[in-house]
Amino acid sequence: MPKTDYKDYYQILGVSRNANADEIKKAYRKLARQYHPDLNPNNQEAEKRFKDINEAHEILSDPDKRRKYDQFGQYWQQEGTGTGTGFGDFDFSQYGSFDDFIDELLGRFGGFNNQSRQGYRYSTSSSPGFDQFGDFFNSNVPPSQAQQRDFEATLPLTFSEAFRGTNKQFKLDEETIKIRIPPGAKPGVKVRVKGKGGINPVTQKRGDLYLVVELQPHPFFKFEGDNLVCEVPITPTEATLGRKIQVPTPDGSVMMKIPAGVNSGQSLRLRGKGWSSTDGKRGDQIVKLKIVTPSQLDAQERELYEKIQHYSPFNPRQDLENMKL
Repeated sequence: MPKTDYKDYYQILGVSRNANADEIKKAYRKLARQYHPDLNPNNQEAEKRFKDINEAHEILSDPDKRRKYDQFGQYWQQEGTGTGTGFGDFDFSQYGSFDDFIDELLGRFGGFNNQSRQGYRYSTSSSPGFDQFGDFFNSNVPPSQAQQRDFEATLPLTFSEAFRGTNKQFKLDEETIKIRIPPGAKPGVKVRVKGKGGINPVTQKRGDLYLVVELQPHPFFKFEGDNLVCEVPITPTEATLGRKIQVPTPDGSVMMKIPAGVNSGQSLRLRGKGWSSTDGKRGDQIVKLKIVTPSQLDAQERELYEKIQHYSPFNPRQDLENMKL
């Protein structure tokens, strides 16, 4: 197999080979934020780095995938000296390239040339999604059609692409497939590409290809169920006295009023500022507040905080004074 295909995921994340899960997560979050496509528009190098960073994190954060990857690295080094065709409990010589190995490990499609190990799987039913004629559908494939061999694969999208809609294209054998992702695609939604699945050996008819939307991590937004959620830091004085602050939404910042006396972890709702739905309506954005204390104070600030501490009768631990087993 081509030796130049090998990627050193430890080097990509900038961690040692003995790095623990927390070190890997910390390195990943820092790099994902730095190279995120939404923060680096039209930057192909940043897009490539972001893809490699996500790939490295997905492999190294999973103990089983990491073990197999480490074994592959040892196999790759041995192959460089002309020894062996496998390592441990794995025969790596079955893969035509490093990408073939990673495709199977991540369960994704590659070149669509080898049904046994390109990462897509047979599917006999479909869940809510979009077909390529723009219709929203929710249908079940009858068992009699199961031999049509529908394929299912992951379709990674950025939050921006999923929110606004986008056009994608990829190679399927020698054919270039173009698909349109409508605005408002959520994680788990399936995009159906008709007639691009496997061939029924009896009828010679082709099944469909289902691309399951998977959103790449965003440094600010995330999904919790169907809700678009973000976390916004506020100061202790803003939490105590209340204030209007600017909060980013998918299509620009808006002013949000923080009521006086909020607590860290409390959620506020921005109505109509969340994710787009397939019918054009907007959901709500959930804003989780996080009270952040200043790590450094100048003399005047310290004096003011000390005065508040001295004069304020507020004691949030009052109910704990008689607490016991």
